[in-house]
Amino acid sequence: MPGPQSRPIAVVIAEKNPLLQSSLVKLLGGDERFTIAGVANDGQRFLELLDKTAFRVGVIGWEMPVVDGRGVLQSLRGRTDAPRLIVYTGSANPDVPRQAMTLGAAGFCSKREPPEQLVDTILAVATGRMVFPFIDVASLASDPLAGLTPRERELLAALAGGLTNQQMATQLDISLNTVKFHLKNLYDKLAVGNRAQAVAFFLKGREPR
Repeated sequence: MPGPQSRPIAVVIAEKNPLLQSSLVKLLGGDERFTIAGVANDGQRFLELLDKTAFRVGVIGWEMPVVDGRGVLQSLRGRTDAPRLIVYTGSANPDVPRQAMTLGAAGFCSKREPPEQLVDTILAVATGRMVFPFIDVASLASDPLAGLTPRERELLAALAGGLTNQQMATQLDISLNTVKFHLKNLYDKLAVGNRAQAVAFFLKGREPR
């Protein structure tokens, strides 16, 4: 029997892995507390569903093709009619929960947790709660560059010095593609969208406190 919420919670799933996508549909579709309002295999299709389907909770991946989880969250910032979003990922980056929270997600759940954890997270988020693992906000605020690898810190300093991608590749003796790969990870960790924002973040982090 459904609980006091009376109507099932409409959920849309955005998951790039077909097998996991099917498992999530089976998990939630077999539970009368939920109804699957749509399924997408990338962030762009998820965003397209917003204009076609009414749903209360979206379960999105962080690393998705076309538009990733960060892009989805950025697209929905400020939309009063946006569903509540849960980032569901297997990413090993410990900073993803903070990034998701900063970008407006309502919850975070790791794929390493039992499936029941995702169910509980959806139920909680649907009632207006925020669900995140412990985030030491004070520690993050005191060191905004925490979590960067030595190479990422090196690239960030090079960005602040005005070097181009090609100049960084030459200076660090790595390929241009490797530079781009590290920069993408760097932007993800700092929750920024371009080099100007990354440099601003870097300079702010070096200000005396």
